[in-house]
Amino acid sequence: MVILNVKKRSGELEPISLDKIHRVLEWACEGLTGVSISEIELRANIQLYDGILANDIHELLIKSASELISEETPNYQYVAARLINYNLRKIVYGDYEPPILRHIVEKNVNLGLYDPALLEIYTDEEWEKAQSYIKHHRDDNFAFAGMEQFRGKYLLQDRSTGDYFETPQVLYMLVAMTLFSGYDVDNNRIGWVKRYYDAISTFKISLPTPIMAGARTNTRQFSSCVLIESGDSLPSIFSTGTAIGTYAAKRAGIGVNGGAIRAVGSKVGQGEIVHTGVVPFWRYFRGALKSCSQGGIRGASATINYPFWHYEAEDLLVLKNNKGTFETRIRDMDYCIHLNGFFLERVLADGKITLFSPNDVPDLYQAFYDQNTIKFKNLYEKYERSRSIRKKSISAREYFSAILTERQETGRIYIFFADHVNTHSSFKVPVKMTNLCTEITLPTNPFQDINDENGEIALCTLSAINWGIINDPEDFKEVCTLAVRGLDALLSYQDYPIKAAKISTEKRRPLGVGIINFAYFLAKRGLKYDKEALATIHEYAEAWSYYLIEASIDLAEEQGACTASDETKYADGIFPIDTYKKSVDELVSPEYHLDWEALRDRARTSGVRNSTLMALMPSETSAQISNATNGIEPPPELVTKKKSKHGTLAQVVPEIQKLKNVYDLRWDQNVQDYLAVCAVLQKFMDQAGSFNTSHNPEHFEGNKIPMSQLMTDTLYAYKYGLKTLYYANPAPTKVEDASIPDDDGPIAEEEVCDSCTI
Repeated sequence: MVILNVKKRSGELEPISLDKIHRVLEWACEGLTGVSISEIELRANIQLYDGILANDIHELLIKSASELISEETPNYQYVAARLINYNLRKIVYGDYEPPILRHIVEKNVNLGLYDPALLEIYTDEEWEKAQSYIKHHRDDNFAFAGMEQFRGKYLLQDRSTGDYFETPQVLYMLVAMTLFSGYDVDNNRIGWVKRYYDAISTFKISLPTPIMAGARTNTRQFSSCVLIESGDSLPSIFSTGTAIGTYAAKRAGIGVNGGAIRAVGSKVGQGEIVHTGVVPFWRYFRGALKSCSQGGIRGASATINYPFWHYEAEDLLVLKNNKGTFETRIRDMDYCIHLNGFFLERVLADGKITLFSPNDVPDLYQAFYDQNTIKFKNLYEKYERSRSIRKKSISAREYFSAILTERQETGRIYIFFADHVNTHSSFKVPVKMTNLCTEITLPTNPFQDINDENGEIALCTLSAINWGIINDPEDFKEVCTLAVRGLDALLSYQDYPIKAAKISTEKRRPLGVGIINFAYFLAKRGLKYDKEALATIHEYAEAWSYYLIEASIDLAEEQGACTASDETKYADGIFPIDTYKKSVDELVSPEYHLDWEALRDRARTSGVRNSTLMALMPSETSAQISNATNGIEPPPELVTKKKSKHGTLAQVVPEIQKLKNVYDLRWDQNVQDYLAVCAVLQKFMDQAGSFNTSHNPEHFEGNKIPMSQLMTDTLYAYKYGLKTLYYANPAPTKVEDASIPDDDGPIAEEEVCDSCTI
């Protein structure tokens, strides 16, 4: 009989014990129905060989269990997760039972992995309480996709040796201790830590990659989204490039407004030089972006913003297109075209639009983002009549068709409705751009030098609330309080590598709290993405919005309003429920259940601590961590196989066996029903959402999505007040392309929103 040996972690060889493997699998399968130990063993045993590493045997068991995950046998996701947890504990602690929390921290501080301030700030008594609060058994609540993402992306590790230095509950506890480290010890600091730890470790609140991967380490930059506006001068353009590179290296998703740069052929100075136009400078931005790999975790990503009326708009529209030469394309960035109601009126009238170079009409550029939409219309028509300004006219309808064609073919041409962004905003000042994933809408100002204190780089720090485990609107009160307090504290804790970002963040303190597990929220109530669900969504969205605003007012009363509170409508008692597009009332009756008038009085008196509070970001990785459905999106399948740089992950929708016939799936949905849901959510939000349009060609004659449908759906989104449109998902065959990007493009979802994803 051939005896196969295993090499243990100590380097010793000993015969492979099938009994030991069987006992581990018995433990991993305990209490789970529909799983077979022998099936896992059969898949694993045929791959054993002499001298195999002990760790490799464990990985074989994990792989074997994960390959058995299906709609019929979903519980293998928990077997695989338990096996990962078991292996992690062995690697990190040498045993399944973790040591004392403080000892773990001391060890990792000595290794240079954790921030030494944690040991200096917290008292002995607080460490003892933290030890009593931490619940390592919660690691058993992960499903396979979540645990795999945890060890692949969030846990501190030596990627060269495969060694890990912490386990999930340690991470969660130290994130909570990091965020609340600035609270007063005499004001129950450790109590806030416990409440926050409980919320994030039981998946009530989910956090983005920058916080999960960095908080507790010596890293102190956690803002997910960065918005950088370039001016038209060379100093501003080059300073913008420096800022892009700086924040790309910090793992942030980048939004860039390059729309103010003058068009090709424009005068420079007195005309002694003819301008090269936008593309060379956008290519320069691309170079700054791609020079930073973000620690080897993912490629840097950016979205470029510009107005529809830019003189080079026709050429800019096709920059992502695969046709054309390298010189005429910049394919590895995404693009967001700014439209408004005036443009759409020209489309519907089958009229012309006129294109200008921004330097020739600087007041038009500013008016385009003014909340007084009449100002833009009057200026635009004045310049159309002018004979002294360079311009050209094109068909509005043909250009709109070209936008939607490029959007559908590339998936990555985004839309920003500039009028809605500003009229339905928490700001009195203009918002001129959005971020990488189109959910952040904050004021920016170009700067002339990287140390310029007059410029403004907008940062937004994100988290999300798991609607799937909210059972009553009142349940939002505690989680909204914790979400706002945790992120607000982080703004005071983190560092700012560029002055324009520090100044802007300190005066505005913007946050973006979103949603995960929305599909499950609907399914568990027997609801679909349709009009029958809108009243329920309205009721819960009201509470979500109300308690986020209340939490910020509480903080303003306790710690002071942000210094730019008076630049917000909140300070005047004007809330999102006052500025939304009233056509939403056609979808759902505006009935409210909470005391908004009392909240208005408090806002007028105290202001707000945070100038923004809501944003519906993508949430690929964080949703997997929480075993939740992605953001507000319907899942593509009940069991979705997702490719990432860490392999293929099988994620199962919550309660699949009970609700498999209730879930709405992405490729079965009616796009306008989905957009109606988005419109009701947008009503209660001060920022925007990463709203996708997903058309299934099988629903149309000849398997071809007609342009009329794309136009109708986009106009529908505008009619009901949406501010932005994110991905266009054109076909089931492109599901993975749409949700998980390749190595050359932005990563979608959380990987784009590794930043934006939370």
